[in-house]
Amino acid sequence: MKNFIYILSAAALFSFSACKKDYLDTMPTDSYASDQVFTTVDNAWNAINGIHRSLYKQYDNQDQGGQGSMMIINDMLGEDLVMTAAGNSWYNPTYKWTMHRNSSASLLKYSYLFYYKIISNANMIINNIDGAVGSESDRKNIKGQAYAYRAWAMWNLVQYFAIRYDGSGGNTQLGVPVLTTNVTEGQPRATVEEVYKQMNMDADSAIADLTVASAPNNKSHINVNTAKGIKARIALTQQHWADAAKYAAEAKAGYTLMTNASYQAGFNDYTNSEWMWGSHQISEQTSYFYSFFAFMSCNFNSTNIRTNPKAINSTLYNQISATDVRKKMWSVDGSGVTVPSGGLLKPYMNKKFLAASSSSSIGDVPIMRAAEMYLIEAEADARMGQDAAAADVLYTLAVNRDPGYVKSTSTGDALLKEILFQRRIELWGEGFRFFDLKRMNAALDRTGANHSTTLTSGLMTMPAGDKQWQFLIPQDEINANKAVIQNDL
Repeated sequence: MKNFIYILSAAALFSFSACKKDYLDTMPTDSYASDQVFTTVDNAWNAINGIHRSLYKQYDNQDQGGQGSMMIINDMLGEDLVMTAAGNSWYNPTYKWTMHRNSSASLLKYSYLFYYKIISNANMIINNIDGAVGSESDRKNIKGQAYAYRAWAMWNLVQYFAIRYDGSGGNTQLGVPVLTTNVTEGQPRATVEEVYKQMNMDADSAIADLTVASAPNNKSHINVNTAKGIKARIALTQQHWADAAKYAAEAKAGYTLMTNASYQAGFNDYTNSEWMWGSHQISEQTSYFYSFFAFMSCNFNSTNIRTNPKAINSTLYNQISATDVRKKMWSVDGSGVTVPSGGLLKPYMNKKFLAASSSSSIGDVPIMRAAEMYLIEAEADARMGQDAAAADVLYTLAVNRDPGYVKSTSTGDALLKEILFQRRIELWGEGFRFFDLKRMNAALDRTGANHSTTLTSGLMTMPAGDKQWQFLIPQDEINANKAVIQNDL
């Protein structure tokens, strides 16, 4: 039997057959044998394109639609995204903080599997591409993107399944298995420090390869700026402020912040001037009710959108300046929102995200924007005590969104709070809040806003450092891999 490049690496994880139609779906072929893929760079492009495609395809359940589903999970676990009703039950256990603490939950299993399969496919590329016949530029491009994907996947995994990185040192707590080759025997969990060491090496390798490669002409692909953006995210999580500021500044170079008109266009088009990385979806690749826009748009005619439109935390919304274009991304009373036929109007409901139409959930999914890089640079500068530099960077972004914004004269904690507020409203719904709370060791606090205790099952707060900030390792992995230790139950 041939080895197919979607073979899973982490200890047989969930026992996928090598001959089963699975992960690397690209048009029109579903999978590629490794001895065919890596003979030429032209064939090898199919492998990297397959990873891109995996970010927005549909898997087992409607809450398993690629990276878009993981973005929804991250914000459902925070305080800024508000469920307005139970809808048709998708993501309700996540909102209640029960899904990720149930080792048998299908969405928990998906969260683990999704990123490890990306790592598995990246490993096949990294370990085989050097022998492919073709241009050196193509080999560097393909390999650099694979390194970036592996770093990015590990960055996601370790934040879900491990205790947060402590910038003061140590970090001997259990992380996740580090896999740089695809093996069938069970691998133990590396320490958090070891995981970050490997992902930094991979990010550096990605930057080196992509610096000399020809730039891809499609934002579904990863270029050197995107790789530097991944490096900036890693550094921010590690509290390595100087590196975070440096790589964020380099990552955003050459990107233009969008106009206020573009800001209101639906966050669904990766040709937007400030998008750095996004999943571009065409009509032949629709994921129907699995799509990010089937849950987060205001206009697609799905049961979840009609009955459970997503809203912003009312306390957060009320702090946004009246002259800020972002104030227009939600409606206090539901007026002015394009809803599908029969759709409910709810207070503070979202109109930031628009699907292609009420009958099509197609839309490009934003994975990285230049605005995030401005916010990383500003936060890192502020945490280093470089208040003037932080205020300058913040001003460039904030005045673009709000012509009435005045450059901050705040310093210290006051300036940092202003930057973090801008981060919350700028990146709402794009999958950052759980990671932000966890990296800052901040408590969850949904009180005093429009969260319903009925819909949250009373889960309105979560103390910083509680064991519930860690996802449990899926039971299928525990059963298959005797080298893996479960998190505290």
